[in-house]
Amino acid sequence: MTSQVPVITTHTDAEAFLDARIGAGVQPGLKRITGLLALMGDPQGEYATVHIAGTNGKTTVARMVQQILGAHGLATGGFTSPHLQTIEERFHLHGSPISEMQFTEAVRDIAWFVDKYEADNATTVTYFETTVALAFSLFANVAVDVAIVEVGLGGRLDATNVLDADVSVVTGIGIDHTEFLGTTIAEIAREKMAIVKDGGTLVTGPLPADAIGMGALRVDETKANWIRFGLDFSVENAAIAVGGWQCSINGVHGEYEDLYLRLHGRHQVDNLATAIAASEMLLGQRLDAESLAFAIASLTSPGRLEVVRRRPLVLLDGAHNRQGFDALAMAIQQEFPAMEWKLVIGAKGERPVADLVTPLKGLVSAVYAAASHDPAAIPSQVVADLAGSALDISAVAYASPDLALADAVSDAGPEGGVIVAGSLYLVGDIRGSFDVGSDRSPEAHVRFEAEVADEDPDAEFAESDLFD
Repeated sequence: MTSQVPVITTHTDAEAFLDARIGAGVQPGLKRITGLLALMGDPQGEYATVHIAGTNGKTTVARMVQQILGAHGLATGGFTSPHLQTIEERFHLHGSPISEMQFTEAVRDIAWFVDKYEADNATTVTYFETTVALAFSLFANVAVDVAIVEVGLGGRLDATNVLDADVSVVTGIGIDHTEFLGTTIAEIAREKMAIVKDGGTLVTGPLPADAIGMGALRVDETKANWIRFGLDFSVENAAIAVGGWQCSINGVHGEYEDLYLRLHGRHQVDNLATAIAASEMLLGQRLDAESLAFAIASLTSPGRLEVVRRRPLVLLDGAHNRQGFDALAMAIQQEFPAMEWKLVIGAKGERPVADLVTPLKGLVSAVYAAASHDPAAIPSQVVADLAGSALDISAVAYASPDLALADAVSDAGPEGGVIVAGSLYLVGDIRGSFDVGSDRSPEAHVRFEAEVADEDPDAEFAESDLFD
């Protein structure tokens, strides 16, 4: 059976091509992505890769590794998910999200292959699988030196697990996505550790004991080189500083003192140590101190304990599981003491709302529940009832995130604080209400210039306009 070339000339066409596959849902497994990539010539084998799994911290560590390697002169590609506001956020080149024109061209490059594979195999490639194929093709087309790729869900059956990574990273293990990964730490760890391939290198962040046991089994199976937090690298010290943390890291190949990390949350220091170790292992040497400091100074982590307003203080955090809410509670107690907080919250269908919010008991005084644009979002009244009961405080349901935020900001007053949490989709919906300033990430990629934004993303264009 032959397949016609899909007509994709505008950004709207490209988004529609992806959106048409949302209905395929989540279908763990490697058969479709393996077949599709083989049809495309296996672009994922054209560059070095760092593959990152873990319950929390994947996106942040992926951004950190991109910055560190970019500051050391490598051309980097980055793939993370989900996005907060625009689809282009999932795909980075040299520290910058790709432009809308680049996205459109990248979709056009793979569209025939996707349609051809679907027609020949009587199947539908999922939305996530299509984004994975797009990322791998894009990185090959622009000839990156290294791609830093975040796992979407779990590891073993995730579409990104076609990679034979130079360095595999597991940031940490907690209870999440139990309907796909299992209900215990050991079961979830087994799924995530499966990204490690024969003879590879595994870097792990702080892990619970049961996860360490699963790591040991996987390393024994694959004869991998295991670099462990607390044994092979560690945090020497960490102290709260203005707007972040001052820390020193003992890496695998060197010691890095007096680093200023402009991110909130003590767990981000552990993420930085993990990113440093992963970068060292890819490069096979000690990092350059000046380049490392330059990379860290440019770090941002949108939607992760991100301050977007000062009076009242508005904090956006993508915490969506118990481990994330534990870290959120610790951060506001350590870094923002003596403040009365209002909680704007939304959650997805499988989330145990009452258990999620428990770490915030006694720290927040009112709940403002809203459903995001996510089709799987729990109705706001259900979230309000569950969260209000668990925290024993007043809770109100709202028809939209904007209305919930407006009332929370008004009630907090200039001296109070507002936390937005529970769903990355909710954080994305609300983040657009604020002027978050320019992203400094491209500054660290010293060999490369930032991309120029499109003037007309829906205009037709010539193939020669891109990737010059």
